[in-house]
Amino acid sequence: MLINILAYLEQSAARCPQKNALIDEEESITFSELERYAQALGSSILAAIPGVMRRPVAVLADRTAATVVSLLGVVYSGNFYVPLDNRLPKERLQLMLDKMQPAMIICAEKDLQLLEGTSCLAPCLVYEHGIRAAVNTEALDEVRDLMIDTDPVYMIYTSGSTGTPKGIVVSHRSMIDLAEWLDKTFAFAEDEILGNQTPFYFDASVKDVCICLKKGVTMVIIPAKLFMFPLLLIDYLNRHRITTILWATSALVLVADSGVFTRKIPLYLRKVFFAGEAMLAKHLNTWRKYLPQALYVNLYGPTEVTVDCTYYVVDRELADDEPVPIGRACSNMEVFLLDEQNRLITGEEQGEICVRGTGVALGYYREPERTAEVFVQNPLHNDYRDPVYRTGDLARYNAYGELVFCGRKDQQIKHRGHRIELGEIELVAGGAPRVTACVCFYDQKQEKIVLQYTGTANRSELVKIMGRKLPKYMLPHVIVRKQSFPYNANGKIDRVKIMELYNEENC
Repeated sequence: MLINILAYLEQSAARCPQKNALIDEEESITFSELERYAQALGSSILAAIPGVMRRPVAVLADRTAATVVSLLGVVYSGNFYVPLDNRLPKERLQLMLDKMQPAMIICAEKDLQLLEGTSCLAPCLVYEHGIRAAVNTEALDEVRDLMIDTDPVYMIYTSGSTGTPKGIVVSHRSMIDLAEWLDKTFAFAEDEILGNQTPFYFDASVKDVCICLKKGVTMVIIPAKLFMFPLLLIDYLNRHRITTILWATSALVLVADSGVFTRKIPLYLRKVFFAGEAMLAKHLNTWRKYLPQALYVNLYGPTEVTVDCTYYVVDRELADDEPVPIGRACSNMEVFLLDEQNRLITGEEQGEICVRGTGVALGYYREPERTAEVFVQNPLHNDYRDPVYRTGDLARYNAYGELVFCGRKDQQIKHRGHRIELGEIELVAGGAPRVTACVCFYDQKQEKIVLQYTGTANRSELVKIMGRKLPKYMLPHVIVRKQSFPYNANGKIDRVKIMELYNEENC
């Protein structure tokens, strides 16, 4: 029985030792080297903090093969990795280190200066030194024998809609379950080449790592700057013969709206996965028009359920203004909807998405009260312990029995006696021609619904479309066209920043 995610790496290293596991701008690393470097790093950690297990080890992460080696090295030491963006402002980095109290910090030599001035007392291991250490097989084996599948493997910090970072702890068993489901459902072949877009401090990258380790698939880490230049991005995909991408929705939208496909297409792409935000069919339809033979899959899941809990394989034509369904539960997961009285919803009524199964995370690190708020006993019974994660997301069932994402519970407002779903307004506005993206929020002070959007649509045509599809009380009072939206490190529209900018402009 598999109890440790490292078993995948070791099996692939034995099966295809000289095959490239990781390729970035600076170097390529084979599976044999990946195993050896990670074991050397794990040995270095054990030598520096002997006897320490199941503790967080911070990794200053960037878009490099070295970051992946560092993450796996932490796992070899019997601890769990916590990737932190190496571009974080010093105050934010300090806040996360204070909350985490890591047993150790791993960083590249060039990033040592980022730790200057922080008050963290944890020892620091320089990556370049750690991978040159001798592998202590005896020490690694001793630690491995003590590990079980419910031990934590990683912790990802996410701030969600609150802006306050919370560390979500995930076990080996949950990550193994994800890897098994991905392989069983989508049958990845060893000759596939995966194009990584997601930074390693964002949980969606865990899928890329799972596929790489389990199937012996080469992961090419695409330079972030290329996503600003779609033509160069397509050239890069073709040069590296990339067959599979698991990208943020925003990245696919950027490519679709750039018009690049009229000039050039990715010639080798066979599988296209997207996640992170709701996808409108008009963007997906552009991809399907130019790459009709590819498999398209919409994935949904908060970090708290080990990346994904539902999926939809695109199997039919979708109208441009239609939301792409989030589909059905992944294997070994149950996803259901509850109303405000905690009653199970089976019809077309909207309800909160709740998740149970192996993918449910261990909780928030050192935050038992916050954990207890959303990791709860199954509200449908009290017969035995049955943990459920309440996502705070809303969905409904469509005519096909598939889940359709409807927004966040915290996007529900009361305005002049009417309950309004801001996500529904976004859905209608986002489906309008020549609208690239939109954000709807409520100005509490002035009691106004505000809609901001990007694209070339003019305000009057947007008002007409919304007037035909929404009741009068749901129509935005303020509609503003923006040149662009700020995006956070996860590739999602930064709603907190948009609200801050709006308040500054209207104070």
